Amino acid sequence: MTNEEHAADNTPAEQGSVPPMSELDRKVTAEFSGYTVRKDLVSKVKGNALVPSYVLEYLLGKYATTTDANSVQAGVERVRAILADNYVHREEANLIQSKIREKGRYQVIDKVQVTLNEKLDQYEATFENLGISRVVVDSQTVRNNPKLMVTGIWCMCTLVYAYSGDPKDVPWRLHRLMPVQMSRDDRENYFAMRSRFTADEWIDLLMQSVGFNPSQFSDRAKLLHLVRMIPFVERNYNLIELGPKGTGKSHIYSEFSPHGMLISGGEVTAAKLFVNNTTGQIGLVGFWDTVAFDEFAGKTKKADRALVDIMKNYMANKSFSRGRNTMQAEASMVFVGNTSHNVPYMLKNTDLFEELPIQYHDPAFLDRIHYYLPGWEFEQIRSEMFTSGYGFVVDYLAEILHNLRNVDYGSAFERYFTLSPSLSTRDKDGVRKTFSGLMKLIYPSGDATMSEMEPLLRCAIEGRKRVKDQLCRIDSTMAEVDFSYTRVGSVEPVAVHTLEEDDYPELYWRDGNGRDDVAAAENTAMPGMPATVAVADPVSNVVDARSIPSATDGQTQPAGDSSIQSVTAAKKPVLSRIERAAAAAREGHLEFVENQRGITYNKLFGAYVAGAKRITLKDQYIRMPYQIRNLAEFLETVLNYTDRGDEVQVHLVTGRTEPQFLDQQIEDLNAVQAEFGELGIVFTYEFSDSGHDRSIVTDTGWRVIPGRGLDIYQPYSFDWLNPLTRQQSLRRAKEFSVTYQRVDLSK
Repeated sequence: MTNEEHAADNTPAEQGSVPPMSELDRKVTAEFSGYTVRKDLVSKVKGNALVPSYVLEYLLGKYATTTDANSVQAGVERVRAILADNYVHREEANLIQSKIREKGRYQVIDKVQVTLNEKLDQYEATFENLGISRVVVDSQTVRNNPKLMVTGIWCMCTLVYAYSGDPKDVPWRLHRLMPVQMSRDDRENYFAMRSRFTADEWIDLLMQSVGFNPSQFSDRAKLLHLVRMIPFVERNYNLIELGPKGTGKSHIYSEFSPHGMLISGGEVTAAKLFVNNTTGQIGLVGFWDTVAFDEFAGKTKKADRALVDIMKNYMANKSFSRGRNTMQAEASMVFVGNTSHNVPYMLKNTDLFEELPIQYHDPAFLDRIHYYLPGWEFEQIRSEMFTSGYGFVVDYLAEILHNLRNVDYGSAFERYFTLSPSLSTRDKDGVRKTFSGLMKLIYPSGDATMSEMEPLLRCAIEGRKRVKDQLCRIDSTMAEVDFSYTRVGSVEPVAVHTLEEDDYPELYWRDGNGRDDVAAAENTAMPGMPATVAVADPVSNVVDARSIPSATDGQTQPAGDSSIQSVTAAKKPVLSRIERAAAAAREGHLEFVENQRGITYNKLFGAYVAGAKRITLKDQYIRMPYQIRNLAEFLETVLNYTDRGDEVQVHLVTGRTEPQFLDQQIEDLNAVQAEFGELGIVFTYEFSDSGHDRSIVTDTGWRVIPGRGLDIYQPYSFDWLNPLTRQQSLRRAKEFSVTYQRVDLSK
């Protein structure tokens, strides 16, 4: 299969076709008839309506919950018609106002907020998109929907136009207001239906309910996605997630539930969040199950110190005080933000909380966090990650989770497991609350075996451990604790590690901290790195490309002449692996004949990019998919020969492809940028149609001139079953040459 055939094989079905139902879909629609919806329908009906998904699914749940294709299509058309006729777009506000006047009454879908007009002693509504205000609302409606008084809620409203002739009078009258959310507690039926699913099936159903295709995620990835839902099911739960852009960190808090509120981290005030001292009105924490702070990270951002102090007290004690009275609330707090660096860089230079504003980079604040969700483990959202299967109407699921907040399973694991006695009270609280949340999501009745509980407990411990380990880096006076547990009937504790602790042991614990299991030797070779390193003959200054070291090619091939000397790593203990590779670089010129094998980017370029922090690649022909694949393989070489604790900037200067393919070129380059950015390779690019020379220039003083650029291989079939796809050394080369020059960086 060629690369083009491979892409065609994954082309999605034509829009409008009905996706085949899986076994899970059939089971879900049979057991939860009336409470499920096909998840891809949301994108089909949304169009340009800036309305949350739960509003659309509320409508789809009324008109398109069947599995019959004709009925689903009719339901979708009905919802589209409702949105077209009743959803208020800001730019069409005047037109809708005219319709209300001409028809006398009209139904609209809009976000409504209510305030008290104390001068007239009446409640008045403002319609956000419709652009009208001072619409009188009766007291009973406000009592039934107190969130109207805070930030407003989405509603279906019937408005009446009644002009009285008094210019001071508002002609708009609210005839009916119906919040777009479900209010019935269906837990009894929910529990009964849950017993008919396996744990794996139920987890997959939850993944589909939030819009994801479970087949695209590992078991660990699914569990981490469920952690994002814990704030909706667990009271006063404090969660932080920091990671790269584009991984969907904030999506669930804005789209998933009518009980959640997403706000910008820079816009919040103590009055808005907790209580307004002037009016005595309680803030967001009194009305929402989850308050999420978007774009919370940013070192240069400023935060009100008084707000931080109130927040710390609330996160620890579920209470807050402004003025005379102390109030309590149960809203969970979620903090999401983007990181600027990859994990090894943060571990080497600072800590995993480095991106937070200085007022929040405070051990007293961070110790209140129950779980640090590793955002770098989430992949960037791609189209194939979304499901076309069936899941719960999110409003139905959100209401179930809202009512499960009254349940506590935090101590359920204690019949099987005992936590380490070295854990502090806050450590144990964090573990218990996370475990309780996962239990309510996966085993909502509380019935689970020892083997079913153990992975949930390990997940809960890991998230709190990530918080505590970073606190120990930030505050040297904080004592490390043993994050382990013991199974009932056993005396051997089971240690829990974070994934980054195992991935980067030499960076995770500063100065070793007495850790016997940390590889502290500087000369520890990367897996696959050969022990011998080839250097050029000091007389001829010619490098044999067959002997340049490779981190992935396996053992170095002998050169076949006496001009090459081998020096074992053991004889140079003072040099790191990367320094040894860099020492092999020499000026010279190489020529290769057509169809030659055994040539790899690692051998050609590895020694010359070793240890570099800035690299500029000029190649006019990084345009077609196979050429961009060459670029990705070059970046893999950079990855192999640079320190993972440092960020490496690689800048590409290339030419634009033909106009009809330009969008694809940019999309592919952006994909490379995103994928390698997570690994610490900061890739940027620019287009220049004037240059034709190829070169690789590093800040370590090398200029490499590859005559054909990166395009050195003969065409081959791009198929994952073809070993040439994975091993450059097996490919046939074109005729080309490479020149290596020292450059003066001072000029």
